[in-house]
Amino acid sequence: MTTASMSPSSTASQARRDWLAVLAQAPREALLRAAAPWRAGQPFELMRAPETGLAMLRGRVAGAGERFNVGEATLTRCVVRLQREGCTTLGLGYRLGRDAERVRCMAEIDALLQQPSSQADLLAALIEPLREQIAAARAAEQARSASSRVRFFTLAPETTT
Repeated sequence: MTTASMSPSSTASQARRDWLAVLAQAPREALLRAAAPWRAGQPFELMRAPETGLAMLRGRVAGAGERFNVGEATLTRCVVRLQREGCTTLGLGYRLGRDAERVRCMAEIDALLQQPSSQADLLAALIEPLREQIAAARAAEQARSASSRVRFFTLAPETTT
């Protein structure tokens, strides 16, 4: 599906999925430092305080067969509400692990990103630099692992003439 054929609501949903992925993958310290000025003084209301629990991980046989339980993982979540300039938004934060401060930061930034008055500025000043930082870290990791990559070559069968 191309962006041109997507409805405005599905385009907005995809944009939100994208920025939530960036917030979840961003290095912790970079996220907290970059988000601090945006979060300061905002009237956030905790709808669901950061809480840690377990989530069941499920898999499929051969990727498409019967489902089975793989195990459990620790998950932290948070939901905040932001009422500003006549617009009310709910921000969500979910992440594997036990980092309540980070998940609350993610939820607050998500709520701010849904506010029309701050979305463009936040995308440019926070999300895009974090996205670039994630891409650079991945490229460095791939370069580091490429140096130790083992390549197996197979011999072509001999042909008899």
